[in-house]
Amino acid sequence: MATQNIRDANIHYRVLGERGPWLALITGGRRGFTEFVPLAEKISAHGVRVLLHDRRNTGASDVVIDGADGEEEIWTDDLYELLGRLEARPAVVGGASSGARTSIITYLRHPDAVRALFLMRLTGGAFAAGRLPEMYYGQFIRAAREGGMAAVCASEQYQERIAANPANRERLMRMDPRRYIEVMTNWLEIFTRGPVAPMYGVTEAQLGSIRVPAVVIPGNDKTHSMACGRAIQRLIPGSRLVELPLEDQDLPLIPFPEWAPHEETIARACAEFVLKNT
Repeated sequence: MATQNIRDANIHYRVLGERGPWLALITGGRRGFTEFVPLAEKISAHGVRVLLHDRRNTGASDVVIDGADGEEEIWTDDLYELLGRLEARPAVVGGASSGARTSIITYLRHPDAVRALFLMRLTGGAFAAGRLPEMYYGQFIRAAREGGMAAVCASEQYQERIAANPANRERLMRMDPRRYIEVMTNWLEIFTRGPVAPMYGVTEAQLGSIRVPAVVIPGNDKTHSMACGRAIQRLIPGSRLVELPLEDQDLPLIPFPEWAPHEETIARACAEFVLKNT
């Protein structure tokens, strides 16, 4: 495991595999990369180098609440820089949930960095639209208004970020709550600006503009439904649909580790796709 200072944020990352073409995998939500380690180990065993990283404001990387661009756009620019530092551009870029969305935005902002897209558990639909803005931004804006930065730091998600990187607490406590609210409100407005379906935050025109090979593996919960995944795949020219032997569940979210029984299948499909598109 290693750290690079990328655009004034210390980004925690790990490379699995010593040789072969590059694959950058991005986890969903605000979760760190550790949940992807078992999958990355299986993929790297097929001769692929897998880059995992904690995006800023996730995992053990620095929490930096700043920037005029949307948070996901900031993540894509960080990944572009990190891939450059590792001499890994262009790479196959992929991930699950918000990681899949960030992969597509990376292609749209930095097409020279993306060789192909490997997309899992794509987000879309009214249920996701009613859940994610509050989960990512609303609850923390409210905490800052009611209790300042101490209340923000006391929240479960920020406690996880502080435990993984204790310097995050001092950085957050130095921040003016008004500035925190301003940035988070801007990020919320950008996050909710795009479409809800079939893919949250990515337009049908943007999906139709993708000109690199792509694989889509739909999810099976109310945030990442199979129907949304299939609809998104149909909009990406030349993409391939890979369906696991799963059925949609009436659950808000199925954690990625619960897909562990399917990781060998995912790893083989991913490695074959990366090696074919090198």
